Amino acid sequence: MKAKVHVTLKRGVLDPQGKAIEHALHTLGFDGVGNVRAGKVIELDLKATDADSARTEVEAMCNKLLANTVIEDYAIELVA
Repeated sequence: MKAKVHVTLKRGVLDPQGKAIEHALHTLGFDGVGNVRAGKVIELDLKATDADSARTEVEAMCNKLLANTVIEDYAIELVA
């Protein structure tokens, strides 16, 4: 089973990388873009064979290492 973890800064947390991307896009003529937020995607190959145990394992990984839950949110996507 494979998992993708999408980690983004929580709303209200300053995102300087997102602001830099937004500014660069405006400089390139993409004026219709606003409120850019940057994040990361982490892909994992898991030995788990059922979705429930895989999700539980990945949530533990997120809470212990992959995301700083004080300032970041995460979303888990599982693919069999």
